[in-house]
Amino acid sequence: MAGVPDPYAGSAYEYEGWTVLVTVRDHEGPGGVHHQNTRHLGVSAVAADTISSEPGPCESLRIFGAVLQGFRERADLTQEAFARRVRYSVHFVASVEQGRRLPPARFVERAEEVLDAFGILQKAAHRVTRQPGLAAWFRQWAGLEELAISLYTYESRLIPGLLQTEAYARTLFENRVPPLSDEQVDAQLAARQERQQLPRDRPNTAFSFILEEHMLLRRTGGAETTRGLIDHVLEVNAMRNVEVQVMPLAREVHSGLNGPMQLLETPENRWFGYVEGQETGQLISDPKTISVLQMRYAKLRSQALTPEDSVGLLRQMRGAL
Repeated sequence: MAGVPDPYAGSAYEYEGWTVLVTVRDHEGPGGVHHQNTRHLGVSAVAADTISSEPGPCESLRIFGAVLQGFRERADLTQEAFARRVRYSVHFVASVEQGRRLPPARFVERAEEVLDAFGILQKAAHRVTRQPGLAAWFRQWAGLEELAISLYTYESRLIPGLLQTEAYARTLFENRVPPLSDEQVDAQLAARQERQQLPRDRPNTAFSFILEEHMLLRRTGGAETTRGLIDHVLEVNAMRNVEVQVMPLAREVHSGLNGPMQLLETPENRWFGYVEGQETGQLISDPKTISVLQMRYAKLRSQALTPEDSVGLLRQMRGAL
């Protein structure tokens, strides 16, 4: 019986002048019985100049996922067992294997150790640096988000991506200027929905959000979309590792007039900041600048409504729609 075609068969990725060819084949057991679920990973190297085209960004993520899956199956580990060993969620492992999520460095290191992958995963990860659906200037920050133990967000323009609903995000993407194609909208939505798993995937990470009240009063996408958005924000806020505060419309003293900002802390207790403008973004690592942003964020927390009062206001706004 002929083997079932695999979407990763024949894939390739390049590193250090060589191209690793990934071949995934189904196993045919005794008597010609075809075992579709038993797969083997074949890895071989050929000179890079024999490959006519470099994999695109989506393909590179899929290829890394295929290599990871192959080594996991070679080790006879289920996704659940592997997830426990690398200390990530099953959903996260599945997303990486499906090529839908950028693998952070710590994940790759743990996977190498657990799977005894001969350094191949680390080599491959160096080439997986682009993430479809995310702006080029945002990708480095998105990678740091995957590792953060604390993540603080103040936003005054639109609801942060981690808190958006599909309807709200689609409204933003479909009304982008200049306009996006349907394929670009779908890619943007897919990337955003993947990022939105962070609070659930990282229950030990502290998430803090400060939202300006006027962003919800604008009713982006209409009343129904706004109702769904508020319901979603309240649902996420109910998680133990998430705290949402609302900055009221009337506030005589406001420390966020310089604009939106994000701060995060890495497992090594290093702090980074991120600010974004028109078609550009800036990753900040300078300790003095980080200190200023931290002081401003601390002030904003004291000026915003308490988490309890914020929930009350959100429910009141929901009822008025």
